[in-house]
Amino acid sequence: MIRVFKESSELEVWKRTHTGRYALLKTYPICKWSGALGPKIQEGDYQSPEGFYDVTPALMNPKSNYFLSFNVGFPNKFDQAWGRTGSYLMIHGDCKSVGCYAMTDDGIKELYALVRESFRGGNRSVQLQLLPFRMTEANLARHAASPHVPFWRNLKEGTDIFDRTLQLPAVDVCEKRYVFNRTGAALLDPNGTCPVAPLSTMAAL
Repeated sequence: MIRVFKESSELEVWKRTHTGRYALLKTYPICKWSGALGPKIQEGDYQSPEGFYDVTPALMNPKSNYFLSFNVGFPNKFDQAWGRTGSYLMIHGDCKSVGCYAMTDDGIKELYALVRESFRGGNRSVQLQLLPFRMTEANLARHAASPHVPFWRNLKEGTDIFDRTLQLPAVDVCEKRYVFNRTGAALLDPNGTCPVAPLSTMAAL
């Protein structure tokens, strides 16, 4: 799993251990990201995205113009529900950004290899948590005037689950918001009504 924090320009790589829980493997400095704190809205806004994404083997790009790269998967189901647009949003080498996260060539060389080896080890995807900052109440309070606070609080629901359990939250979208660890195999309609969660599930959240 990969976590990005815009405000501190940090990228964390977490690895699943033999216990089934995740442990922090390494933290990389982000050389450059673009825009401001907050989600990407539309093509050409030069904004680096925020949200929960999945990198799959099809999103790996070994022939990138920026040495190596992988696509973050924007727009995802959540972004599409809001009509957000954008393409080729990457984590890549070099130190230039027009909506991507630039890691330098040395940084992306290691990071790309870790993601590639995760797939070779049998994982079908790597979860990305692209975040404005560390999702603490203190940081949310510092940015209380931002119009993005409701969105960030929605992200915090997922990051809190990971912080508490050290296991990846299952992510879906309904009512144009992220929902986490819902029961049932059926995928949700991102614009539809969220199902009522059982009391046991509510307690777990």
